[in-house]
Amino acid sequence: MLLAKTLKSSTFRLALIAIGAFGLIVSAIFAYVYWSTLSYARDRADRAITVERASLHDAYVRSGRDGLAALIAQRIADKGFADHVYLLAGPGSAVLAGNLSQWPEGTAQRGWVEFRAPPPPSLAAGTTLVRAVTETLPNGDRLLVGRDIGDLDGFMAQIRAAGIAVVLLIIVLAAVASIGVTRRTVGRIESINATSRAIMLSGLDQRIPLHGSHDEWDRVAENLNLMLDRIQTLMGDVKQVGENIAHDLRTPLTRMRGRLEKAYHAPRNGEGDAALIGNTIADLDAVLGMFASITRISEIETRARKDAFRTVNLVEIAGEVVELYDAAAEEVTTHLELAGDAAVLVTGDRDLLFDAIANLVDNAIKHGRPGGRVTVTCDNDEGDAVIAVADDGPGIPPGQHDRVFKRFYRLEQSRYTPGNGLGLSLVAAVASLHGARIELRDNGPGLLCRLCFAAAET
Repeated sequence: MLLAKTLKSSTFRLALIAIGAFGLIVSAIFAYVYWSTLSYARDRADRAITVERASLHDAYVRSGRDGLAALIAQRIADKGFADHVYLLAGPGSAVLAGNLSQWPEGTAQRGWVEFRAPPPPSLAAGTTLVRAVTETLPNGDRLLVGRDIGDLDGFMAQIRAAGIAVVLLIIVLAAVASIGVTRRTVGRIESINATSRAIMLSGLDQRIPLHGSHDEWDRVAENLNLMLDRIQTLMGDVKQVGENIAHDLRTPLTRMRGRLEKAYHAPRNGEGDAALIGNTIADLDAVLGMFASITRISEIETRARKDAFRTVNLVEIAGEVVELYDAAAEEVTTHLELAGDAAVLVTGDRDLLFDAIANLVDNAIKHGRPGGRVTVTCDNDEGDAVIAVADDGPGIPPGQHDRVFKRFYRLEQSRYTPGNGLGLSLVAAVASLHGARIELRDNGPGLLCRLCFAAAET
C-alpha cells in the first residue's frame, strides 16, 4: 500500500526527473573526458607518425626504393620501433618491405586510415588496431607508415566500461535513495492524513506524532499540533461563551416571563402595568446591550475599523472619561482623578480608545473599595504611550489575570454586581487592534491596569 503510494507520489516523479537530469550531466562529463582523451592520444600518435613518414620520405628521395626498403628493415629490427607499422608495396600491391603481410583492404591510396590487422610476429602481441598514413610515391609504389594503437583502444574501452558502470551505479543509488526519501516523505504525510481523519471522526484531542528528528517534518507537525491546540482552545472558548450567554440571559428572561405571567393573571392596574412595562424594557435593554457588546467586540476583532485611525491625545480622551464618570464615582464616594503628562500621543481610533478607557474606569469604580480612590494616569514611558487605571479595591488574583479578558468571565466576588463580563473583553479587543499590550499588576491593595501603546510619530 505504502509502496504504491510512493510510486504514485509527485515527490517520486520529481526525484526521477532529478535522477535523469543528473544522469545526463554525468554522461556528458564522461563523454567529454572520453573524447578529449581519445583526441589527445590520437594527436600524439599522428605527430609521431608524421615525423616518421617525413624521415622515410627523405630516405626515398636520397636513395630511392632500395634505400627506403633498407631503412624500413632497419626500423623493424630496432626494438625502439616495435609499435610502428610499415609497409612498402609495389604498383601491383606486392609487398616489398614492412611488417604487414599484405596491403590492408579498404584503405585509401592517400591519407589517414585506421584498420585492424592480424598480429604479425614483429608487432607486439595482441595488437589489433593500427592508425596509419598512406601515400603513393612518384614511381608508383605505395607507402604505409603507422603505429599500433591497440593500447589506446584498450584504454578507451576501459574508460567506456568505467563510465557506463559509474553512470549505472549512480542511477541505481539515486533510485534507491529517491525511493527511500519518497517513502519517508509519504509516510510522514500519511501520518498527518491519518491524524486528520482521526480528528474528523473523534474530535480535536488527537495530535500528529513527532519522530524526534527536529527536521522540517517535525517542525510542520509541531506547528500543526499548535494550530490544533489553538483551535481546541477557541472551541472551548466558544462553548464557554455559549454557556455564559445562556446563564446570563436566563435571569432577565425569567424575570420578564414572571412579570408578564403575573400581569396576565392579575386585574389591570394602570400604575402597576406601567412599572411592569418599565422593568421589562430595562431587562430587554440589558439583553440588547449584551448583544450589542458582543457585536462590537467581533467587529473590532475582525479589524474592520482601522479607517478611523488618527493621531490622538490620550490625555484628552481620559479627561472626557473622568468627567463622564465623575458623578458615578461620587455616588459611591469614590475619589476619581486624572494625573500624568499633559500630552500622550498615539495613533488610533478615538471612539474605540474612549470605550476601552471608559470600561477600565467603570470597572475600577464598580469593583473598587467604596469611598476609595481611582486614579487615571497618562505617561510617556521610554517610547511607549501608557495609560493606567488604578484602584484600591480587592483586586484580581494573579491566577485570574488571563481569564478576566475572556467574554462573560466574571470573578466570584463580582457575580452580584451589575455587568455582563464583556467590558474587559472589549478592552482586550481594542488593545489588540491598536497593537497595544495590557498589563495587570497588584496595586497593593487594588489593581493597576496599564495599556501600553507605541507612541505616535511626531
